[in-house]
Amino acid sequence: MIDEARLRAILEARCGRASGPWRTRPISGGCINEAFVLDTADERYFVKTNTRGLPRHFEVEASGLQALRANTTSLRVPEVVAFEDGPAARGSFLVLEYVGSGRPGRDFDERLGTGLAELHGASDARGFGFDLDGYCGASPQPNGFLSSWVEFYARRRLDPQIDAARRRGMAEADLRRLRRLRDRLREWLDDDEPPALIHGDLWSGNVFADGQGHPVLVDPAAYYAHREAELGMMALFGGFSARVWESYAAARPPRKGWRSRLGLYTLYHLLNHFALFGGSYGRQALELAGQYGV
Repeated sequence: MIDEARLRAILEARCGRASGPWRTRPISGGCINEAFVLDTADERYFVKTNTRGLPRHFEVEASGLQALRANTTSLRVPEVVAFEDGPAARGSFLVLEYVGSGRPGRDFDERLGTGLAELHGASDARGFGFDLDGYCGASPQPNGFLSSWVEFYARRRLDPQIDAARRRGMAEADLRRLRRLRDRLREWLDDDEPPALIHGDLWSGNVFADGQGHPVLVDPAAYYAHREAELGMMALFGGFSARVWESYAAARPPRKGWRSRLGLYTLYHLLNHFALFGGSYGRQALELAGQYGV
């Protein structure tokens, strides 16, 4: 847990919102961070802390949240209050507005689908990437801008994960298969759509309903990508109803053949899970690569 005295001093200095007595209540924060609800005399906050010393971890997350928040009116994204990235011994923290959870409203799925379509309408003239290198889970995610999506996906996404798979002990023959797929990406992917702002790690655990039943996005790995990269992550673990997909398609129709390409984007996340957790994710990644003839 972060030193509360230091957190209080920073909140008071930056926001003037931390006077009076405090109460904290630990809650689930996922597999990387610890989290708690902080009640001050005036406000309630959601606070994430980390002692792993990941460089600029919360700065990147804060930047992603701010980018998402600035580019959607249909989806709720928590406001960033303060953050600090410190060394592991001192700890880091991210303070967000507290968003209470509720039951999904009747139009929750439709709001989510149309909201994602709205978000994917945001673009960047610099190309594919983001202002800061980031993380997907605890894995580094390089985000230097490139004008070609195929080049970006090969160099910034698959190459680091193939290297991570090698460090995890994947057999050289299997690594060669992944490299062959990487070298053939242009057979399936192209650069014909503009960059789209995506959440980047959108599975069902990173979206919930607020007190009004509307969708809230949290824990992004945001960057400007081909929008199908978002859909590939959504397809990995499921959890999104047909109404979400239908509402998205009605607002921003996918390109012809999009379903056949989702596996190429799911592959990145399977390899990332293999790098983080090992186990059967490597086998699943290779089985998926086999569907593309490698």
